[in-house]
Amino acid sequence: MPVKVSVIVPVYNPGTYIEDCVSSLLRQSLPPDEYEVIFVDDGSTDGSPARLDALAAENSRVTVVHQEPSGWSGKPRNVGIAAAVGEYVMFVDNDDYLGDEALERMYDYAIANGADVVVGKMAGRGRPVPVELFRHNHPRATVENAPLIDSLTPHKMFRREFLDKIELRFPEGRRRLEDHVFVTEAYLRADCVSVLSDYVCYYHVKRDDAGNAGFQRFDPVGYFKNLREALDVVERYTDPGPLRDRLFRRWLRNEMVERMRGRRLLALPDDGYRRQLFEEIRGVVVERFGPGVAAGLPPAQRVVAGLIAADRFDDLVAFAGWEAGIAPTAAPLDVRWQGDTLRIGLTAEYASGGEPMTFPAAGGAGRPAAPPEDAAAATAWVEADSAAAFDKATVDLLLRERSSAAQYFQPVEFTRETVAAAADEEGRVRLVLHATATVDPATAAGGAPLGGGLWDVFIRVKLGAWTKECRLGPVPEAGRTAAAPGVVGRRVVLPYWTKPAGNLALDVDRATKRLGLTQLAAADVTVSDGLLRAPLPLYVPGDTEVVLRLTAGSVIDVPATLRPVPEGSGSVLEAALPAADVRGSAWRVQLGPAPGADEPRFLALPLVLRARAGRILARRATPAGLVRRLARRARRALGALLGRQTSGFTARKA
Repeated sequence: MPVKVSVIVPVYNPGTYIEDCVSSLLRQSLPPDEYEVIFVDDGSTDGSPARLDALAAENSRVTVVHQEPSGWSGKPRNVGIAAAVGEYVMFVDNDDYLGDEALERMYDYAIANGADVVVGKMAGRGRPVPVELFRHNHPRATVENAPLIDSLTPHKMFRREFLDKIELRFPEGRRRLEDHVFVTEAYLRADCVSVLSDYVCYYHVKRDDAGNAGFQRFDPVGYFKNLREALDVVERYTDPGPLRDRLFRRWLRNEMVERMRGRRLLALPDDGYRRQLFEEIRGVVVERFGPGVAAGLPPAQRVVAGLIAADRFDDLVAFAGWEAGIAPTAAPLDVRWQGDTLRIGLTAEYASGGEPMTFPAAGGAGRPAAPPEDAAAATAWVEADSAAAFDKATVDLLLRERSSAAQYFQPVEFTRETVAAAADEEGRVRLVLHATATVDPATAAGGAPLGGGLWDVFIRVKLGAWTKECRLGPVPEAGRTAAAPGVVGRRVVLPYWTKPAGNLALDVDRATKRLGLTQLAAADVTVSDGLLRAPLPLYVPGDTEVVLRLTAGSVIDVPATLRPVPEGSGSVLEAALPAADVRGSAWRVQLGPAPGADEPRFLALPLVLRARAGRILARRATPAGLVRRLARRARRALGALLGRQTSGFTARKA
């Protein structure tokens, strides 16, 4: 069978962090004979070489290449390309890992679209990853019709024939941004680039020991020398004009302006390094970027770029001090079920110093021809410009799985409102967004059902100068109410407020006690002519098929139905009990909310059923925990009694 994909992993002293990488590669859904894994050990001095050699001895699809240290990842990747026999090559870092279906999905997507490059959706565990790029699938993406340039890490799938045809390889040696040079040229020369956004293919992980190469403090001179090489690639394959300016804007924004903004700038050591970084950035800005590059930036970024170009470091630091206190806030209004979906109402706005941010009611008067004269003037202009552009403000809701950081946009409808500020701020307004998000558990994960786990709700607010995220909350503990748990889309979904923060999250197929099933009283359960009826605090959008599991040595699964309560948030469980099969024993009862699931889950109900005199009776079950506690107490009491008896016998014998 021809090898479809060669996975290339440069390795240097990953320690135990390589284990998740290895496990994910061996778990791939692509058949084992259709992919290979090539680890290129770049002179590791930990136990990794022996670990990988043992792995290769056990797995024919695994190859290990050992080489002298080259200083960075470029040469190991090139060595891997030379050794690869796959139709496509996929680059993975040794401390990251893949989704189980990543190779299969990315390869199939590549073939379906004739792609030279496939960009798989990324999730960042402690590391930033592109967000807007993965809003939806792009079968034929270009740097003109999609924000491809936002994703320049090498963690993508490339057609091997394409790399050979254009003779593309990574720059080698101890250096930075070798991936920018490689990926930028691939984007600009590929016939087709496809972006797969409906499945998380790549998990980008920040190590607990901060050992990722990209997190190390860098030499500004060498770093921006390497950055110029990426700009050279853009100049080589584009003409002067709007497209080139837009591509250059990516480096101006991400690698320069953002390093000189707000908390990120203020967090840099003030030992000369901060100023050195500023000088190197300014050198690139003045040398390589025309006025059209900064012109397309949002207002705050445009101000920072102007202050850099004008060599006004002190004003830049002062402006950063103002920006450091700005953050979005989002307050929930209601969380309720409607049909098959969860509806989440909210308001969002920006705050400064913890208080609602206000803006001039009159808005802005256009872009200044030169940087503002000082930080105060810069602040005033950014506020005015943001107010003038309020009609372009947006709000999004994302669900982010807590353990993996996989995230998905949810549909949102919103309106904009200007609200008069307090009386002591005459002539100023708050800019408020009112939104309602719709979460369909059956499709919320990029068209697929939400997986089991805890999903945190994040709000992404784009307003004028800023695009930032925050949690939805907090809600004061005294007033915390959310929708009832729901059985929707073959999932049990519990909206809840985190403790102690009070932010909204969704528990999917994990909650047990918090569902409230233990509150069911035997007096509320009826069994008439074999038909059991019990009220449950579970929302259902309509009649929902479930399973009632009866256990008493043997197991009986009984088809059942959850029926919605009119004008209520709960449901009524109905099941026709097999009277002939439940004789002679006390049967414990469990609810299976998703009949036929690959991994069926059953929730205990506090009921015991027993057949007597031709009738089936329901009584409240003694909680298992209580039984264990009573048993422990009985054992202790018996032990104490036996101890006293033994002591008395010994005394009489003496």
